[in-house]
Amino acid sequence: MHYIETILPSLLSGAWMTLKVFFWTIVGAVPLGILAGLGLKSNIAPLRWVLNGYVWLMRGTPLLLQLIFVFYGLPIIGIVFQRYDAALFAFILNYAAYFAEIFRGGIQAVPQGQYEAAKVLHLSPMQTQRKIILPQVFKSVVPPIGNEVINLIKDSSLVYVIGLGDLLRAGNIAAARDVTLTPFIMVGIIYLLLTAVTTLALRAFEKHYSYYK
Repeated sequence: MHYIETILPSLLSGAWMTLKVFFWTIVGAVPLGILAGLGLKSNIAPLRWVLNGYVWLMRGTPLLLQLIFVFYGLPIIGIVFQRYDAALFAFILNYAAYFAEIFRGGIQAVPQGQYEAAKVLHLSPMQTQRKIILPQVFKSVVPPIGNEVINLIKDSSLVYVIGLGDLLRAGNIAAARDVTLTPFIMVGIIYLLLTAVTTLALRAFEKHYSYYK
């Protein structure tokens, strides 16, 4: 017990970094994913081509490679990010691509009759999206977004490759220094707690949008 108390501050410090990467990625990636999802359904062909290329690139290459490219690769051409900024930039771009595909599928699932009803009611395209389409889309995309959000908590451990002190890195340092498995067990417990809290929050969110069933 005394040993756990000794390593707990460094683990909690690492967990704080994990939470910051998680939170700001969600804040940045979800709105960007919604915009990209709407763009993927746009009638403007060049916009669709650009967005399809972006989604293909982000989903077709590992997040780890993207993270390394942003922090170690871009400085070669004069674009320099601090470690934390590089992590957020890579994570937001990567997860926005996945969210874009999820929102595109959700928009596609809305029956055409809903658009025709909005036209009959003389709603503008913006009002149609805000009042009729997006509420239905949110309901249908909550489960797949929930899966991505859980993955994001675990993927945040990848920031160790650019030297950020996240939860896994803190546990790894303690285990290597003290030659014990206890830090890894503690890291696993903290990850499970984080995913459990997130799962409960997502269920509450899903229950809120069950109003539209």
